[in-house]
Amino acid sequence: MTQSQAARFAVPIIANFDNSYSRLPERFFARTEAKQVTAPRLIRLNRALADELGLDPTKLERPAGVDILAGNRFPENADPIALAYAGHQFGNLVPQLGDGRALLIGEVVDTHGARRDIQLKGSGPTRFSRNGDGRAALGPVLREYVVSEAMAALGIPTTRSLAAVLTGEKVLREDILPGAVLTRVAASHIRIGTFQYFAIRGDADGVRELADYAIARHYPHVRDAENPYLAFLEAVIGAQAYLVARWMLVGFIHGVMNTDNMAISGETIDYGPCAFMDNYRPGTVFSSIDRGGRYAYANQPAIAVWNLARLAETLLPLLDDDQDRAVSLAEGALHQFQGAYDSAFHSGLRRKIGLLSEEPEDLQLIGQLLETMDRNDADFTLTFRSLAHDVNSPEGAGATRTLFNSPAAFDDWARMWRQRLASEPRHDGERRDMMLATNPAYIPRNHHVEAMIRSAVDLDDFGPFEEMVKVLARPFEEQPGMEKYAEPPKPEERVTQTFCGT
Repeated sequence: MTQSQAARFAVPIIANFDNSYSRLPERFFARTEAKQVTAPRLIRLNRALADELGLDPTKLERPAGVDILAGNRFPENADPIALAYAGHQFGNLVPQLGDGRALLIGEVVDTHGARRDIQLKGSGPTRFSRNGDGRAALGPVLREYVVSEAMAALGIPTTRSLAAVLTGEKVLREDILPGAVLTRVAASHIRIGTFQYFAIRGDADGVRELADYAIARHYPHVRDAENPYLAFLEAVIGAQAYLVARWMLVGFIHGVMNTDNMAISGETIDYGPCAFMDNYRPGTVFSSIDRGGRYAYANQPAIAVWNLARLAETLLPLLDDDQDRAVSLAEGALHQFQGAYDSAFHSGLRRKIGLLSEEPEDLQLIGQLLETMDRNDADFTLTFRSLAHDVNSPEGAGATRTLFNSPAAFDDWARMWRQRLASEPRHDGERRDMMLATNPAYIPRNHHVEAMIRSAVDLDDFGPFEEMVKVLARPFEEQPGMEKYAEPPKPEERVTQTFCGT
């Protein structure tokens, strides 16, 4: 290391910095330095998250801290690496992907005792860039910041955004755009595609070492199981079933559920062409690259199982020495997904319509509501939020019916709903409070996200970005003066396509 390179690693701002992943064999990653940027400028630091990570936000906001967040300098003990992984992209296997525009600079142990990755996204080319520039444009950085933090506020497992920094440089996409770097925080960046990277190379030792590392970091309770690798697979399946159920309950569409975009930890990762539904449509697709609708809203649970089956394939040699027995064990584990998903999704749907108990007919009642919403262009988020306000209204009253093209169609369903509510002991206040705490008033609506991005990119105005971040931090609270963020788009505002940052 030269003297100038050494100086980049001499910033004593983050104490107890580590990188346990870089102690794995070197074929797991490529050591890489971020490409320096000319004029880093802090857009926003997530001070609450910095506190949670045990970091000093005041130091991070100073020039030396901004240099770290831009990749110009590194904390002491940093060991920046680009992770190797493969993946099925839209069903097609790509043997080598890897971090083409991101660096894992290290890890911290947060105030809860959890180890968290600190990654710079948009930090320059790596060995895995595949002729890309390794940079990120401002728009996708702001989108990921807003949506990932909104997901966290909604209580959905997710990677987090610690900071967004302008680089002072331009990147070329369809247009010439401002460059930026996102500092992403994750339980880890191990993906299904990471396991595939070693499995498709016949690297059984690599699969085993990766599994042992993932177990120790994410699922240490399975180490004492009779078959730890089977228990690990079952744990990942359970985590993904819960995660996708939570997506579905808020109308979130990931957009690129490739195997390299599914984290072993069970966190939502890689907010590319993601979006939230406005009107309820099971076949909704926003991603401009998902031309066949593979990752449509309604397909997400089935795609999760498909992806998990690819993980199971990589683990077969670890499950049992007998191939047939290993396949049987893997299939048994995969069959657990539906039950885990149904349990999380159905219990969530019951809470969304205010049910405090469970009856066999509930799923039919909920299905009828969704079908009525689909036929009547009803907004997904507004319908459930409005039900919370109407739950104690006399029959026939309430504003929810006005969200349907045919209010009478809603009235027909509402009569059945009120009959079902009447079968439970009356806990009107408890029911309403539960529904308001379950059904958000605010989500990152696509038209507001796009308007926020345009304001920042075209006008260098980050006021809408700051306002969105603050509103979405309290998604279940009515916020006077912020009603526009709860409103669906006008026809001319409707967003029909979202785009990947690359």
